Amino acid sequence: MPVVTVRAVEGISSEKKEELMARITVVMKEVLGKNPEATHVIIEEISAENWGIRGKTVATIRSGK
Repeated sequence: MPVVTVRAVEGISSEKKEELMARITVVMKEVLGKNPEATHVIIEEISAENWGIRGKTVATIRSGK
């Protein structure tokens, strides 16, 4: 039972989550031969205030400051 965890900054639409999960499941089957029925995909959304890049939070970067 493979488990794939994706961590991303919050704000992903439900449609994009569904697409991402579907595509990851297909890749796991194509590359590793894993059974799609047993493949789990978890999306962990992190708030923009709790994710940092280049010494700034994503919230700050998005605000243009």
